[in-house]
Amino acid sequence: MKTYQLKIGPLTRQLPIIPISQDLAIASFVLLGDAELTDYAAKELLAFMPADFDYLVTLESKGIPLAQELSRLTDHPQFVVLRKSTKDYMRAPIKLPVNAITTSAPQELVLDGTDADRLVAKRVVIVDDVISSGGSLTAARALIEQAGATVVGQLAILAEGGAVSRRDIRYLAELPLFPLD
Repeated sequence: MKTYQLKIGPLTRQLPIIPISQDLAIASFVLLGDAELTDYAAKELLAFMPADFDYLVTLESKGIPLAQELSRLTDHPQFVVLRKSTKDYMRAPIKLPVNAITTSAPQELVLDGTDADRLVAKRVVIVDDVISSGGSLTAARALIEQAGATVVGQLAILAEGGAVSRRDIRYLAELPLFPLD
């Protein structure tokens, strides 16, 4: 199996290169379970964290450990998770369709109404593991703004493809896309 060597600061990971379409492959980065990388990335992302914010918001599921660690490091006792489906416990959820590079089937992003109420008139930082096409980030931002919050920062561990040239996100390292012949 082909791999890509990812270096973030002193850490190195071998990521499998996985085809996602007939003409494109990605280096599969999975933050879940990698406590060492989560801890390092959170500490490094603190340098990009706005000085004044109320909540961190992340997307289910791979951004959750990063949001957890950033919440701890910034003394924010709660963060909000945007879900990929509506759950029975949700009250008045707000939903938006989302297109992501790693998912071929249509998806939605869901903000629980209880969390939406908590975000009204608050300053929010969106955190995620990887930003690529920006579809998930765009949907997340729209949900947060529908709730009445203001996005004051957008952080990721990695930027992939076209995201590397975006000026509205901060990230630690680039992750290339791999055209297939």
